[in-house]
Amino acid sequence: MMSIQSEERNYLRDLARRVAEIAADPVQDTRRKMWYAHNALKPTKPLVFCSPEGAWLELIPEHTLRLQDPLLRDWEMALRMRIYSWEHFHDDQVIDDVLEVPHDCTSAMEIAPTNKDFGWGLEVRKTHSTTERGSYIWEAPVKKLSDLDKLHYPEVRINPQASQQRLELAQELFGDILRVVQRTSFWWSLGIMIVWAQLRGLEQIMLDMVLEPEWTHRAVKFIADGRMHFLDSLERQGLLSLNNGNHYVGSGSFGFTDELPAEGYTPGHVRTQDMWGFTEGQEITGVSPEMHWEFALQYEAPIHQRFGLTYYGCCEPLDRKFGYVKRLPHLRKVSVSPWCDRAIAAEALEDKYIYCWKPHPAHLAAVRFDGDYVRPYIRETLEIARGCVVEMALKDTHTCNHDPTRFDEWTRIAQEETQRAADRG
Repeated sequence: MMSIQSEERNYLRDLARRVAEIAADPVQDTRRKMWYAHNALKPTKPLVFCSPEGAWLELIPEHTLRLQDPLLRDWEMALRMRIYSWEHFHDDQVIDDVLEVPHDCTSAMEIAPTNKDFGWGLEVRKTHSTTERGSYIWEAPVKKLSDLDKLHYPEVRINPQASQQRLELAQELFGDILRVVQRTSFWWSLGIMIVWAQLRGLEQIMLDMVLEPEWTHRAVKFIADGRMHFLDSLERQGLLSLNNGNHYVGSGSFGFTDELPAEGYTPGHVRTQDMWGFTEGQEITGVSPEMHWEFALQYEAPIHQRFGLTYYGCCEPLDRKFGYVKRLPHLRKVSVSPWCDRAIAAEALEDKYIYCWKPHPAHLAAVRFDGDYVRPYIRETLEIARGCVVEMALKDTHTCNHDPTRFDEWTRIAQEETQRAADRG
């Protein structure tokens, strides 16, 4: 087991004690009840989640982290993020006393399928900018039709011994303070185009839909089948975990629900039908609704079918595509991005789906934060979506222009406006 210096141990345990103290606050139960009701499509106030994402590096700068070992540093950051969220945001997220410890594994379901051995069979070579958090370009490896024959389904390989050692270290460090559980999220999105764009090239997949439709159908079906194969493998190995509680689901929400796990669930053996699932299609934002269905959604529908509840969408505007999106099985939550027509979304989703609104992140990144602009923007959206089941997730905020207080102020305004909307009924 890793040797940890006493001052490092004491520091981590002090952070854990603070998290446990926050988790014991009665408001956490109040928030849980709101999320359970909300996800069941019952009336609540619109719920607010502040997720700084890339801007966390400005809220908790790297130079303020005290631990050097990568694993301990990850735990330090995770605990500090919870404490910071509680002390600053005052949103509706639940702070609990669970510490999740991922398996030590090699998985190829990440956004960028770069590992040709464990991934899809071909390597995606990337060239990154030298600028911190800069962009990258990549060389798409699928150049011609015959390259499809080089693809294979992705796999996951667990290192049981290293996984157990990691779990035992966490239990020894935190087990008397926090609830330590071994749990791995093996994917973010199960969408198809997130993979195909990396393998084929973003511009090229657009051309292929017109110039090589049969080839494109073959490719996206292979990826969809690969997704299903991977899920089958996780089920068979007993590696899936329930996400029906305080678990991040979709593109900025939480999984609290009494509708999962499904009938027939056996504790200790999670099936996909016991879980939330998620797909999106950001890479093909610019294609027509009909092509979006033809080359993505119809192949993702079977993926949705195998999950108990599902979420669709991220940053892509769906206002022209809701008719097709609503064909997805077990759909409960739908993303309403900053570029989506909010009124069309409200008309399409009504109170039958959860209206997952993403306020514009640029408001946090501007030269000056303008609360007098943000307030009517939020108020207008809540009026447009009146009668819908609304949640809002402030995310994709990759900078706050080095002014962390902007998140505090934005969340305060959002909470005042959502309460105002709830009081109006």
